[in-house]
Amino acid sequence: MTGERALVIVDAANVVGSVPDGWWRDRRGAAERLRDSLVPYAAEGLPGQAGPVEIVLVVEGAAREVASVQGVRVEAAPGSGDDLIVALAAAARGARSCLVVTADRELRQRAEAHGARCAGPRTVRPLPPRRD
Repeated sequence: MTGERALVIVDAANVVGSVPDGWWRDRRGAAERLRDSLVPYAAEGLPGQAGPVEIVLVVEGAAREVASVQGVRVEAAPGSGDDLIVALAAAARGARSCLVVTADRELRQRAEAHGARCAGPRTVRPLPPRRD
């Protein structure tokens, strides 16, 4: 693999849906909040993935209009977000390290078949503190 920055592909729908915080009322807004929370990881890296890294947030459906920001490239899936994630992982194979962030078991298997490592949503979206 080259010295190119590692690629981190985030399954927006899966990661947003991992925390029941009312995201379903505003899917685009939820994806934008996720995008903004990913920005620091571009320079700092993720646990087990030293920075800097290239972050790609894959969006679909109502979140397709979310724009890229410095540090996070947003890719709108023309169809299935999972298919785009797999295509991005396949394109990175052999060229650089690739991490796919999702809890979707089938997607994990498909991405791993192309050499990607996978991690769950808590990698980029830690659980909020409990309010007892």
